[in-house]
Amino acid sequence: MNAEEPGVRVVVAQGVERLRGAGVASPEFDAGELMAFVTGSSRLQLAEPTAEQRVRYEELIERRAGREPLQHLTGTAAFRYRELAVGPGVFVPRPETEVMVGWILDRIAGVKNPLVVDLCTGSGAIAGAVATERPDSTVHAVELSPEAVTWARRNLAGTGAILHEGDIDGCLPELDGRVDAVISNPPYIPLTAWESVTAEVRDHDPALALWSGDDGLDEIKVVAATAGRLLAPGGWFACEHADVQGESAPAVFTATTHFTEVRDHQDLSARNRFTTGRRI
Repeated sequence: MNAEEPGVRVVVAQGVERLRGAGVASPEFDAGELMAFVTGSSRLQLAEPTAEQRVRYEELIERRAGREPLQHLTGTAAFRYRELAVGPGVFVPRPETEVMVGWILDRIAGVKNPLVVDLCTGSGAIAGAVATERPDSTVHAVELSPEAVTWARRNLAGTGAILHEGDIDGCLPELDGRVDAVISNPPYIPLTAWESVTAEVRDHDPALALWSGDDGLDEIKVVAATAGRLLAPGGWFACEHADVQGESAPAVFTATTHFTEVRDHQDLSARNRFTTGRRI
């Protein structure tokens, strides 16, 4: 480092201020992560950047200030015990979804060689987590978007999960009545909520993974019908939804008459986040 150049802490502090001024929700974390990324070090023990790395860091800070997702800049997203490859064309997995995965894993803990289906798999985050944490399971993942399938194929390589490209409506008829658990993080944002969605999501996550009719329930209804068809008696489902759908999403599942023990759950931020139930 040139003696006249500011040290890494000063550079990161400048990055924090740039991101804070741009309205980024987590400026300290993001600025540190980007420095760790360009220097190949840890956010908790940052290395001093070279001149070339400093230029690269400033470029990434500007892109993040433009509200490009952090995960698109680093090319990775952490999900439970795995690092996933992500980028344009695929939904970036969120930490709150990890809670739902843990719930399903607890429900099938006593099931030998469980059969699990992940609907709307996106990056393959859920399917990969289940396949990795339950190596005796058979996991099928279904995704409609060709762009997302490319990412899912990469993330599911070596996990044993089986990826299917296509619509979840009518998928996997050969598994009807045999599945132990169905889990899904479908599109659920109401079209009327467009202005309230953050720029990172609205402008960079694929539309196919976000919007689901005027009330956000269109695809959740397909998940409910598909889960009712696939699940064996006593099998479990879990479906993520928006925090404002804590009553309307469970109502979709109770209306099908396929399920019992339907209830809603909160995420780590105490927001209504996913609905679960059991096949009658």
